[in-house]
Amino acid sequence: MSNRLTARRYAKALLQIGDKQGNVPQLQQELDTVAAAVAANADLTRLVASPLVLPTKKAEVFEAILASAKVSQTLRHFFRVVAEAGRLNLLADIHRSFAELVDERAGIVEARVSSAQALSEAQSKALVASLATRTGKTIRLSWKQDAALLGGLKVQVGSTVLDASLQGQLRQLKTQLLSA
Repeated sequence: MSNRLTARRYAKALLQIGDKQGNVPQLQQELDTVAAAVAANADLTRLVASPLVLPTKKAEVFEAILASAKVSQTLRHFFRVVAEAGRLNLLADIHRSFAELVDERAGIVEARVSSAQALSEAQSKALVASLATRTGKTIRLSWKQDAALLGGLKVQVGSTVLDASLQGQLRQLKTQLLSA
């Protein structure tokens, strides 16, 4: 089983625990804090990723770190289980999967937009409105500039890619001409 699928299972379990306890927003905030702290600290990143450190030792060290960070008992117990299972290296994937599951439940989907130039405020609003109508969900837009695009844009919503770039239109025109 891939690491991404394993991480998603752990994230689902944490979400179910949060649902039972009624503290999903608190768990998400704490998980954000823990993931950011690990990403910002090279020693913690090495500890989490190292296959040389025994899982029980990782669990002890991570438990001490979480206790000093005043993280809830629920999240501390969750990470003890994850660490003892030898899956602490999946922390970033668990964090990302948990956020995706919370967003999915709230009907929020991320749209990744690549364009040659920055979109104006009006263009961004129009794109969000169009995608919201098309998907029936709330859209969270993330944008990046892609110098390889001559014009137009590419939008990825989930696994669907909408190519409205100049290269995409030229590729489509070429296909039509070759098939004619």
